[in-house]
Amino acid sequence: MADIDKVDGELLALHSRTAATIAVVAITLQACAALRHAFYETFLHLHIVLVIVTLGFLWKHLENTYPQNYLLAMIILWAFERFTRLVFLVYRNVGRGGTKAELELLPGDACRVTLRMVRPWTFEPGQYAFITVPSVGLWTSHPFSIAWSKSENETMEEDSEKGYKISADDVLADTTDQTSMSLIIRRRSGFTDKLFEKAERSTSGITSITAYVEGPYGGHAVLHSYGTVMIFAGGVGITHQVSYVRDLVAGYASGTVAARKVILVWVIQSPEHLEWIRPWMTTILAMDKRRDILRIQLFVTQPRSTKEIHSPSATVQMFPGKPNVDTLIELESENQIGAMGVSVCGTGGLSDDVRAAVRRRQGVRNIDFLEQGFTW
Repeated sequence: MADIDKVDGELLALHSRTAATIAVVAITLQACAALRHAFYETFLHLHIVLVIVTLGFLWKHLENTYPQNYLLAMIILWAFERFTRLVFLVYRNVGRGGTKAELELLPGDACRVTLRMVRPWTFEPGQYAFITVPSVGLWTSHPFSIAWSKSENETMEEDSEKGYKISADDVLADTTDQTSMSLIIRRRSGFTDKLFEKAERSTSGITSITAYVEGPYGGHAVLHSYGTVMIFAGGVGITHQVSYVRDLVAGYASGTVAARKVILVWVIQSPEHLEWIRPWMTTILAMDKRRDILRIQLFVTQPRSTKEIHSPSATVQMFPGKPNVDTLIELESENQIGAMGVSVCGTGGLSDDVRAAVRRRQGVRNIDFLEQGFTW
């Protein structure tokens, strides 16, 4: 009987070990970028289930052994991390009417989402947050780059040229006391499609719904030390980059950054996509000393007519077609001031072109490449 029990125990350990291994392999395969992008919600739920299955079979495999204590310690740490996140989620979003998300339809199957926060946040350029909208996606959370932040005490002074003028102190102070954060969401499948449909049903143009926001995270790439900064954005990738433009222009005016040249290159399919960030770009263009440091180049790949392509000024120019990335970087690197930082957030093709152009010049010029993943 003892031998039978021993054999049964060994078979159970073998089967549980095999099942845990299969679950880990499944986690690895379904976590690849292509599948995450195409089926994010399926990936998220399947990932959670597979992790639970893995831990369950590992627990059984290690039963009555000392290594089981290590597994227990890992589970306790994981539970503590989840509990801590839940506490912060409640603190950030519950009370005072709760966090609200205002949905506003935009051209090009996009939606501007403005989050009215319960409590002020500290925001840095390049950060992202996880958004949960129970009325749209139940308990699921989705990551989005934060494009803009604003505080209640943001002020504007009248300016004879632009209608108002924003000082650098106003903008820099605005990064420490945000009561609202905004982002642009492009309509895809799943959560974003449902969110867009909900915004479409509004008769007033703006829909206010309850939301829960976790974060912000990221923002580790700091561009303050570069004398020349080139910022590339493709489509909705501008949501990640526009906060850097704002930060660098404000820092230049206040003398807190090394940047002396900032070039924003934004590739869009249609001029109507300019509406996505029009209010924020209007704010940037009205900032103190903006003309001394910032140049904007807009490339429209699918214009309906040549009449749509016109350059508002010498510092804001519009061109038809796709940009020649290598030529643009060469022109700026030939006359760069100090070290040069090149940042990109866009489609895979745009990122590949920027990366290749930078690599050809590394070792010859002082130039760095910074890439932000376009999707999860």
